[in-house]
Amino acid sequence: MVKLNYTMKFIYIIIACLFSLTNIKAQNAIFLSQGRIEFEKKISLWAIMDEQTAGENDDSWAALEKKMTPRFKTTYFDLEFNNGKTLYKPGRDNLENNRIRFDLPAEDNIVYTNLKDSLSVTQKHVYEQTFLVNDSTRKIKWKITDETRNIAGFDCRRANAIVMDSIYVVAYYTDQIISTGGPESFNGLPGMILGLALPHEHITWFATKVYTDDINDAQLVAPTKGKKTNSKELLNTLKDFMKDWGAWSKPYEREIMF
Repeated sequence: MVKLNYTMKFIYIIIACLFSLTNIKAQNAIFLSQGRIEFEKKISLWAIMDEQTAGENDDSWAALEKKMTPRFKTTYFDLEFNNGKTLYKPGRDNLENNRIRFDLPAEDNIVYTNLKDSLSVTQKHVYEQTFLVNDSTRKIKWKITDETRNIAGFDCRRANAIVMDSIYVVAYYTDQIISTGGPESFNGLPGMILGLALPHEHITWFATKVYTDDINDAQLVAPTKGKKTNSKELLNTLKDFMKDWGAWSKPYEREIMF
C-alpha cells in the first residue's frame, strides 16, 4: 500500500510539472500586433538569363554576360505593420548590387495595405515613369498544408496558391504575428507571411529579422506620388510598352504586376 501511494504521488508530481511547463511556454509565447520585418528578396539572375537565351544558336554572349553577373540579386525591404495596416518599402542597401549592369523592375516598390478595408495603394517605378496603383487587395485562394518551417525565429506553416492565372506561389506564415499581411501584395493567410517563393519565376522573399518596434498610424501612410491607375490599366500600359520585346517582356511584366 505504501509503495502504491509513493507511485501515485510520483505520477502526480510529473503531471504537475508538465502542466506547469505548458503554462510557462504559453505565457512566454510571442504574439505581435505591431512591429517591423526585414525581408531579403533574392532573384536568380542566371536562371532568368538561361530562360531568355534558351534555343539561341550563339550563346557566347550569354556565357560572357553570366560570367560578369552575380548569380543572385539580393535586395532588402522593410514591412511595418500595426494590426490591420502594413507598409512595405525599400530597406537597407546591398553594395554587391553595384556589380549588376542592368535594372530590374519592382526594386523600389512601396505598398500600403489596409487589410480591414481591403484597400491597396502601390507606388511603382516602371522605367521612366512612376505609377500610383489604387486597387482592392489581392484575393488569393490559399491551400494550407501540414508542412512547417522556422523563419526568423517563428514557427511557420506552408500554404500554396496560384496567382495571375498561372504563377505558382509557396508561402510560409506565422499566427504569432496578428496580421494577415505579407511582402508586396501577398496577403490573406491567418497570420503574417514571413517566407514567399515563386519557384518558376526564380524569386524569393524571406524574413531575416522581426523587430518589436512601436508602429503608429502616422508611420503607415499610403504613397502619393505617381500617375494614378489601377492594376488592369497598368497591365494594358505594360503590354503596349513592351509589345516588341519578345520573350523578354513576360518576366518583366509579371514582376511589375506582383
